[in-house]
Formats: sequence, structure tokens, C-alpha cells
Amino acid sequence: MKKRLLIVGHGMVSQHFIEQFLATPAAAEWQLQVFGEEPHAAYDRVHLSEYFAKGADELLMADPDFYALNGVDLHLNEQVLAVDPASRSIRTRRGEYPYDRLVLATGSYPFVPPIEGRDLPHCFVYRTLDDLDAIRTSATGARSGVVVGGGLLGLEAANALKNLGLNAEVVEFAPRLMPVQLDDPAGSLLRRKIEALGVQVHTEKATRLIQAGEQQRLRMCFNDDTWLETDLIVFSAGIRPQDQLAREAGLTLGERGGIAVDDHCCTSDALIHAIGECAVWQDRHFGLVAPGYSMARAAVAAIAGQGGVKFQGADMSTKLKLLGVDVGSIGDAHAATPGAQCYRFHNELDGTYAKLVVDADGKQLLGAILVGDNAGYDTLLQYHLNGLELPENPVSLLLPAGESAAPPLSADRLPDTASICSCHNVTKGDIQEVMNDGAVNLAEVKAATRAATGCGGCAAMLKSVVEAELEKRGVVVDRSLCEHFSFTRQELFHLVRVEGIRTFDELLHKHGKGGGCEICKPAIASILASCWNEHVLEPAHVSLQDTNDTFMANMQKNGTYSVVPRIPGGEITPDMLLVIGQVAKKYNLYTKITGGQRIDLFGATLDELPLIWEELIAAGFETGHAYGKSLRTVKSCVGSTWCRYGVQDSVSMAIYLENRYKGLRSPHKIKMAVSGCTRECAEAQSKDIGVIATEKGWNLFVCGNGGMRPRHADLFATDLNDEQLVQAIDRVLMFYVRTADRLQRTSVWLENLEGGLAYLKEVVLEDSLGIGAELESQMQQVVDTYQCEWKTAINDPQKRKRFRSYVNAAEPRRAHIQMIEERGQLIPAREVAGEVV
Repeated sequence: MKKRLLIVGHGMVSQHFIEQFLATPAAAEWQLQVFGEEPHAAYDRVHLSEYFAKGADELLMADPDFYALNGVDLHLNEQVLAVDPASRSIRTRRGEYPYDRLVLATGSYPFVPPIEGRDLPHCFVYRTLDDLDAIRTSATGARSGVVVGGGLLGLEAANALKNLGLNAEVVEFAPRLMPVQLDDPAGSLLRRKIEALGVQVHTEKATRLIQAGEQQRLRMCFNDDTWLETDLIVFSAGIRPQDQLAREAGLTLGERGGIAVDDHCCTSDALIHAIGECAVWQDRHFGLVAPGYSMARAAVAAIAGQGGVKFQGADMSTKLKLLGVDVGSIGDAHAATPGAQCYRFHNELDGTYAKLVVDADGKQLLGAILVGDNAGYDTLLQYHLNGLELPENPVSLLLPAGESAAPPLSADRLPDTASICSCHNVTKGDIQEVMNDGAVNLAEVKAATRAATGCGGCAAMLKSVVEAELEKRGVVVDRSLCEHFSFTRQELFHLVRVEGIRTFDELLHKHGKGGGCEICKPAIASILASCWNEHVLEPAHVSLQDTNDTFMANMQKNGTYSVVPRIPGGEITPDMLLVIGQVAKKYNLYTKITGGQRIDLFGATLDELPLIWEELIAAGFETGHAYGKSLRTVKSCVGSTWCRYGVQDSVSMAIYLENRYKGLRSPHKIKMAVSGCTRECAEAQSKDIGVIATEKGWNLFVCGNGGMRPRHADLFATDLNDEQLVQAIDRVLMFYVRTADRLQRTSVWLENLEGGLAYLKEVVLEDSLGIGAELESQMQQVVDTYQCEWKTAINDPQKRKRFRSYVNAAEPRRAHIQMIEERGQLIPAREVAGEVV
């Protein structure tokens, strides 16, 4: 007769417990019975917002036949009504079930603020698949939805509403988004980025009443006497431990609720364990999946008699992408530790923020915050978790790649005990062990260890460790773009071009797997644009774009946008200058002549963008592609037309080159310059493509750039005539587009190109590969299919809808943007010595 082990609750933590327990020798002595109140087997709540796109089957934690094959008695849609420790049994509506050991994995329930009207129709919580089905039904015929709560779950819920085609808004009681994980600057930046994606955020708003609306279904009345109307409301204001069964059974609870457990996740009853979000350890509640998995392993060890495994708390660091925005929070992000010191790096142009919290000696990393770029998260987490001594200058960990930045943390520096995957408790030593046992690639390591199959936050670090171990063993490392495509970017480019593939979905169906990610989607969007030059806002492409391409404008630090019309070669007529001035005055825009010889207009709101571009295009302007990974500008001096030193007409050549390549999408942005003589007033030798006039023609320089990592361009060819120059540039640029890695500047591409400059000369100038004519033909196709993306957008009613004002906005968005007058123009207010000026 087998002993009876009952598990109440069937979520992610429950499933992990089952899998871990079945792997123990003691499993043969026990009969497992699992009770879930939902009609679905355990599914991935971490990626709940993907349900609308993928469906329930894609979210399941195990194959449907897993339970029968492993002798697990699964009771779905059977809620446990009571636990009786005296009789060692549980009761459901179908009867009583005795137990020898009981595990409570009842999870948590959504907290709904006590607001009058919260039970009205079209008010929902965001927790289960059934909740999402109800939200989807309500969204039919609706225009907008509001999420109450600006934390992790709230922003995920807002993403779900956007996926349903609704105008989404977020209402948060605190003064910033994600107040637990982020500080004020990080919260402000996250807000700007999310609002740039079309989700309006309302902070410091307390809802006192929900009632029927006048223009829409519901009206939310706030304590400050303002109101907001919407068609549906989703409450996602936090969670509370689901401890009702334990409370009624007389088990000890925490001070603020939750089932109290010890290091073995045992409750006050020695035969009952509690794991996951329903449990509290040392009166601490853990609302992430990784701590729940650690609790499950401790409970498994206790019940199976393995000993040694204890729950000792958990790291609450998180890395995620909210509405397409990178967010990371590690350890003591708010510098609460006595003596803690902070380093901050805020790049307002790129929209990134990073903060390091170090100890009083500056030797240990206590915490960190990242917004806009999570590239350094894995490295920082390893410094934090493993107590690695920081570099002599810790701020170097925050800087972009360049001479001042710290080198990447090598996998060799990590101890074997380093935790790589906290969800499944996988260390570097565990990875080495399964590779010693025969795992020869990333997929096999993931299958053997389950690493990166929980929240997925460790995927990049796992890949780094596996590749380092493979290289130690003399194995050629797979350089696939990501887990969804087992090809490099160069190989994917060839597949798209040769097979005539026009969409991401088609490429994924033919040559990929899964649903794609933040790595492959923008990379393939760039490839498709390079090959076919279709509009970035076409329905098949728009979901692949980043923030700037989505709205065809660069978002600025205060949530407004820049307008950058193209001015080829810097040449502009007086009439066009007047139009720019008139538009700037009409919309109160800040104007600046840039280093690229253009006039940038700053401060436009999202809904103003089509109106501004309508006027500019009517005057003869077109998009300057300042928002895209494409050609930006071709700078020039005045050349032989005006300058007494000029030997060639640099202005005409700059205008020709800019008009030729203005539609080219590429792995990274491209800048060019044409100087009319060797005095080099256009600074051509610091550009991706630089042209300098000689008395015999043109000298061509390639693959230079300025910025954080400046590189002098290399002399590529001398004394070219006009036709030879254009042919060489065509070939260089298209070869770069075809062979560069994702987000790789031309300078880095050349440095990594096998054979370097000599090889590039052979391919382009000598046509050693026999592809010269093909490269020129592909470039000509780009030239022939050019379209001004803004002209197309303003003439297409469906594309214009992306820029419309929020439904039922109480006042224009500009009213929320604090501006001041300085030097005769309006600029964003800024803080100096604690005061807004």
C-alpha cells in the first residue's frame, strides 16, 4: 500500500514540486494526487500576456500525458473546500481524500482595492486564463481599457490590453511605476518609454468610485476630483497569499497573512508543507516563481528523506521586458544597506538609465537598477550573487562598450557554485556536469538542467557559460541568432532574399520555432526592410519595430518626440527655412542646427506628429530617418562652388549620395560626409562612408565612426571618378547589410571581418566573389522602391490611427509636460540643486 501525498493547487510551483519529487528514489513509495480548481493543467503565468497570441496549449508546463505516464492522479476543476489535520484528510465537493503528507501550493489571489463600484460589469482581475477570456470578451466592441496598478503585473496586463487592440492606460497610486523595484529617475524613464508606446500613465491617483460612464461604459472618479472614462477596468494592484484553507485548519499564519513555514517549508503541522506564494518564511512573502521553486525543492527533500536541502530565503532580482522596454532590478536597489553608495549613468539621448549600489568600501555590489537596456544585467547579477570583487572603477560596469567600459564578465571568472538559473537552482558546476555526461549544445543543456525554462532571465548568461565550456573542449560554437532561429543574421538575410520571404511569420514558419523574441524580431525587421523596403508600419511589420520606428520619431527624455526633416547635403532654400520656422512657432518646438547639417525640431507630442509632417511634406520636405537604423545624413562643406580651396563640387556629390541611399535600412545607423578638399572640413574620416575630393577625383574612406568608441576610417580607394565612387559605395554598403551581425556598426564589422580591409577591397574592387553586379542590383532595388515613410503614413488612415490622441483625454498631453523658456525657446524643465528650473 503506497503512502498518499496530496498537493493542493496546481500552478507553476506545484508542477515543479511534482517533477522534482518524481525524480527521487522515494517517489516509488508514494501515490501523488494533485487538486487544481481551474479546468487547466499547470500553465506558465510568467508569460500570461502571451495567451492571446499563442493560446493555452503553448503555455502548458507539461505534456497532457505526463501525469498518466508518471502515475499522478490529477484532479482538475476540483476545488479543495477544507483541510482537516485531525483526520488527515481534505474535502472537495466530490468527497473526502485522506493523506499521509499534504502540500499546500494554493498560490495567491489578486488584491482589489475596496473601491465602490469594483463589482460592476466590465471590471476584472488579471490572474488566470479564465480572467483573460473574460477580458477578451469584454474587449469586443471596446475602445479603451484601464489597468489599476503600475507594478510588474499591472504593466503585463496593460500589454495584454494593447494586444487586444485597445487604447491602454495605467492608474498607479504611488508617485512612480514599479515603486518596489525602481527609484524615481528609473520610474520616470520607464513612464516616458511606456507612454511613447501609446500607454498613458496616471500616477498618484487614488480611485474612490467607479460608476457608469457617459461616453464609455465606466467612469473612474479619483480623490482629486478628476475622472477618467473607459470601457473596461483590470485590477492588478498586487497579490495576497491564498491562506484561507490553512487559516480554517488552524495552521500558524504570518503577521500579515500567509502560511508560516520553516527552512524545510513545513507548517505548524509536521505533516503539512506549504510552498510558493501562499507561504511566508521568517514572515517574508516571495512573489516570484524562482523562490517558489526553491521552496518546492526544500519540501521535496524533507518528504523524500533526503535532508540537507533548506530554504534560506531567495534573491528577488528580476529582469523582464515590459511592453517592449527592458527593466532590471537587482538586490538592494534602493540603497537601504547602511553605508551604501550609488553610481548612476543616465543617457537621455538613448533613453537608458543604470544605477549601481555598492558597499561602503566600493568592493561589493549590493544592488542595481537598469531601464532601457538590460545588456549588463547578467554580469551585474553574477557580481551580486557570488560576491565577486568589483573593478577598481565600478562605474565602468555602467558605461556602454568602449575604452572606459569594463570588459564583459568572463564565464571563467565565475566559481563552479555560481547560480546561473535561480528558478531551477542550476549552477555553473551543474552545467559542466551535464556537458561532461554528453550534452553538446545549448538545447541539450537546457533539456538536462531545465535552466532558462522558468522566467527565462538567465538565457544570455547560460548561453555564455555553455559556449565557454564548449570552446574549452575544442568544439566549434554555434552562433545562432537566438533560440528561435538556428542561423546567423547573415544566413537569415540570404534565406529572406533567396526565398523571397516577405514577413517575420513566414520566416518563422519555414526556418524557425517558437514565437520570436526581442533579439530576432528587430533584427529580422531590419533584414526585411533592407531586402524589400516595405513600410515599417505595415501590419505584418509594425509589431517587430522598436519604440522609435514604431512612431517614426525619436522619443526624448520628457516623453515628447523629435521631428527631423531630411536636408540633403545641408542645402536648403530660404522658403523651406521659413516653413521650418513657421511650423516650429505654431507647435512651440525647440529648434537646433545639428552636427549633421540638419534642423531638428524637438518637443512634439504624439498626436501632433502627423500634423507637423503634413505641413513639412507639403513644403517639399521628407523624412530624415533619424529614428531608424538607416542612413542619417551626408555632411558636406561648400566645396568648389564657394570655397577657394575646393577642388570638387562636394555639395552636389553629398546631395546625390544622400538621395541615393536615404531609404537604405541596415544593421546599424550610417553616417556619411563629403569634403571638397584635403582640409577635411566635413570630417569625412570619422564617418561610415567618407569621401574626400582630390584634383583627380575622389578618395573613399570606409568604416569609421565617432561616439563612445571612435574609429578613424580606412582609406579604401583613391582618385575615383563619380561612377566608380558610387559603384564602390553601393558594393560596400550592401555587403555590410548582407554580412554584418545585428546592431553592428560598420567599424566593428570591419574589425571582425575575416581578412579585414584587404579582403573587403578584394570583394568590392576586384569582385573576387563574383557578386559585384548582384550587390549593385540589390542596392538599385532599394533606390527604386524608396518611399518617404511619413508621406505614406499621413496618407493612410489606418497608419494615422497610431498617432491619435487618447480616447476621452481630459486635457491635451502637452499640459502634462513641464517646459520653461530659455535662450528664446521652450526647453524641458530640469532639476538643479533640488529645484525645478
